[in-house]
Amino acid sequence: MPIRPPARGPAAVLLAAATALAAATLVATPASAATLREVTGFGTNPGNLQMFRYVPDGLPSGRPVVLALHGCTQNASSYATGTGWLKLADQHRFTVVFPQQRSANNANSCFNWFEPGDTRRGSGEALSIKQMVDRTRQDVGATAAYVSGLSAGGGMTSVMLATYPDVFSGGGVVAGLPYGCATSVSTAFTCMNPGVNLSPAQWGDRVRSAFSHSGPRPKVSIWHGTSDTTVRPMNAVELVEQWTNVNGTDQTPDTTDTVGGYPHRVYGGTVEHFEITGMGHGHPVDPGTGSAQCGTAGAYVLDVNICAAHHLVRFWGIADSAPPTTTTTTSPAAPPYTDTALGTPTDHYVAGRVDVTEYNTLGTRYGYSTPITLYRCATDWTDKPDCSPI
Repeated sequence: MPIRPPARGPAAVLLAAATALAAATLVATPASAATLREVTGFGTNPGNLQMFRYVPDGLPSGRPVVLALHGCTQNASSYATGTGWLKLADQHRFTVVFPQQRSANNANSCFNWFEPGDTRRGSGEALSIKQMVDRTRQDVGATAAYVSGLSAGGGMTSVMLATYPDVFSGGGVVAGLPYGCATSVSTAFTCMNPGVNLSPAQWGDRVRSAFSHSGPRPKVSIWHGTSDTTVRPMNAVELVEQWTNVNGTDQTPDTTDTVGGYPHRVYGGTVEHFEITGMGHGHPVDPGTGSAQCGTAGAYVLDVNICAAHHLVRFWGIADSAPPTTTTTTSPAAPPYTDTALGTPTDHYVAGRVDVTEYNTLGTRYGYSTPITLYRCATDWTDKPDCSPI
C-alpha cells in the first residue's frame, strides 16, 4: 500500500504538547545476550510499520507474546525502557514486541487509531501489528498474545482487541480511547477532548461490527489519570462501558477497592479500571527493584508509585511462577507453614501470594473485602492451616 504523506493535522492528535523524544540508538550486543532488536520481513506490512522485539535468554517455547504500543512522539526503544516491559519479560518469561510508527505515516509518530484504512481487520496498521504476532509465533513458539498501549497506542490497542479477538486474549488501554470513536482527524480531537458519550450497547455494537466472533472476548484493563487534559478521563468511563457490554457484564463493579492507593474496580472478572488520582497524561510506573516495581520516569511515563505493566501481567494471568509445592503435616503441633499474612483477597493478590484463579476463589469464598489469613507452605500460599491447596 502506498505510504501516506506526512500528516499535518494529527501532529496534535495525542500527546500534542510534547517535545519529540530523542530516538534512542540500539546498541549491538553479543548474540547470546537478550536485547531489543528490529525484525524485518514479518509480512506484507500494509501499514508500513517497524517491528522491534525482545526475547529473554533461555525463553522456553509456549510462553506468551505481549505487544506494547508507544504513544505519540515516542518510539519502541524509549517506550521499552520507560514502561518496564523488559524487566517484566525477564521476570515472567514472555516475549515483548514493540511496533513502531514511521513519521511518513504520521508526522508525530502516532499510530493512526482513527483512520478507517488502519483500523479494519485485514487492513493497514492493524494487519501489520497482527503479522508481528504471527512472526513471533513462528520464531519463538509463542502461544497466547496480549496487547497494551499508551495514548494513540491505547487507541490502537482498542482497535486490535476489536478486530482480532481471536488473536488477543487480553489488552491494556492506558490513557486511550474506545474503539470506533473516530474516523477522521477532526472526530479524533473530539474523542480526545471533551470525549464522546454513547450507551454501552452502542459502544459494544461498534466492536461487534468489527468482526463476527462467537468465542470468548479478551480481558481488558483500563488505566487513566484523573488530571489528564490531553485524553479526558471520560474516555475511561466509555471504555468500561464498551468492554463490559462486549464481555456480557453490566457496569456495576463486582469489586471496588484500592490498589497502590488508587481506586480500582473489577467488572465480571473480565474488565478492570484503575483510576490514577492526580495523574496527567502518561503511563504509570513505579521505579525500583521490588518485584512489583518497574519503569523509568520520563516524558509521558509518570512515576506515580504503581507499575501498570506489573498489574497488567497479573490481570491477564501470565505471571510465571514455579509449580507450587504442597506439603502436609502429621502432627497438629508442628504445622509446616513458616509464617502467616492477614489481608483481604485483593491484598494477597497485589502482594503476589495468589494468582488470578486463586484470587477469584478467595473472593467467592470470603468476599472481596473480608480479611483472611493465608499460610505459607514452602513456596505455596493456602488458606488452610494444614497447607492443603486453595
